[in-house]
Amino acid sequence: MGSVEKRTFIALLVLTCVVLVGLAAVLWLVPYLGLANIHKNLPLILAVIFGAIVLFGLGGALTLIFTVIRGRNLFFNVRIRGMVIRWLFPVLVVVGKIIGINKERIQRSFIEINNQLVQVEAKKVKADQLLILLPHCLQNSDCVVRITGRVDNCKGCGKCKIKDLVALSDQFGFQISVATGGTLARRIVVERKPKLIIGVACERDLTSGIQDSYPIPVYGVLNKRPFGPCFNTDVDLGTVERAIKSFIQYEKK
Repeated sequence: MGSVEKRTFIALLVLTCVVLVGLAAVLWLVPYLGLANIHKNLPLILAVIFGAIVLFGLGGALTLIFTVIRGRNLFFNVRIRGMVIRWLFPVLVVVGKIIGINKERIQRSFIEINNQLVQVEAKKVKADQLLILLPHCLQNSDCVVRITGRVDNCKGCGKCKIKDLVALSDQFGFQISVATGGTLARRIVVERKPKLIIGVACERDLTSGIQDSYPIPVYGVLNKRPFGPCFNTDVDLGTVERAIKSFIQYEKK
């Protein structure tokens, strides 16, 4: 993921802002004449209210855009990730659908922007406070060993990347778990109580996982699907390891 996803997100954000400004203008203009008949100051009061809403929205959007472009934590954006997750993403999906942008593409853009905000916002954590959450489809389909919830059951045959990820867990000391779906993933998060999560999944599952886990920061790594969705998927170990190293707090000796 990279600049293409960022450009898609920013373009949708700008378009959404333009639409909202136009909508606010219409909502103010339509009752303008009627309000003036009630009291001469009512149109002005309504204009101030709509103007404040528009300025607040534009301010948040500009803050988000500059944060994404510069990759730095800007003033008053402590809760900006929550705004993106709870409010902005659903709106962008609707706007994207109207203009014909594939939902999966918007989800990739959302994951990319979320990752950048997590990198900007999240503090480093101790290794045991970091949870790597993996999809069950990462396990080789011929494997008979049950590793859901118990990754240490892995026999290390090397037919899938679970062996390598368990080795990374042993090396760095972070928590690691495999989930079969959103319900189990949420239960694992509640039980493990991580301060930061690195999730490996497809666009749909990562998007829902990021939303469900808020306010816990979730850094998303997209899986690879050489055989199609949900079957013998793969993941770039280098990407996962770089994410681990960027979030772990190393103790001084």
